[in-house]
Amino acid sequence: MDLHHLVWRLGAGWRVCSSAVLGGGIGPREWILNAQVPGGYPRLDPDRHLAEIAAAEGLTGPGAGLMTAADVTAHTRATDGGATATATCGLGVRGWAAVPAEGTPGPPPPGTINIVVTLPVPLSDAALVNAVATATEAKVQALLDAGLDCSGTPTDAVCVAAPAPGPRPAEPFAGPRSRWGARLARAVHAAVLDGARRQS
Repeated sequence: MDLHHLVWRLGAGWRVCSSAVLGGGIGPREWILNAQVPGGYPRLDPDRHLAEIAAAEGLTGPGAGLMTAADVTAHTRATDGGATATATCGLGVRGWAAVPAEGTPGPPPPGTINIVVTLPVPLSDAALVNAVATATEAKVQALLDAGLDCSGTPTDAVCVAAPAPGPRPAEPFAGPRSRWGARLARAVHAAVLDGARRQS
């Protein structure tokens, strides 16, 4: 089955903070890949699978790879003051983050909301982490505004990409009341709300 994927070709000089399956954490990343996989995804090596897709796409150097069972061609995008958010919203398996412990072993089924944010300004390490938290808060706000009784899906992932610090000092904050955090939050909210409403 030939499924689609989204690619961000960042190039050198970018840092990404993410919860991605491949290339997660904070560090230099030259690309981001959001790959669509079939429902009931059977492989137990998603990082290797993403690396194979990236190689087939001609992506080289360090990168971050996400996957989703959602139709990535139905992605939604929003911008606010230079912050750009792209979301793929698979809402078939949704719920609240804090639930009673379950006895079922194994990974949860895919039903993922993946969010990729790009910013035009460098962020400190702390601000990058803060940006991921801000994006997550905005996602939950959008889901509630769409009338959904959930905080997300069990497999949601976030990537925030920003230029590496250099001569220009890095922004120290990215919370929802900081300049860039507020823009990021509005962009994520708009992208996820649009995607969620299309699913409703």
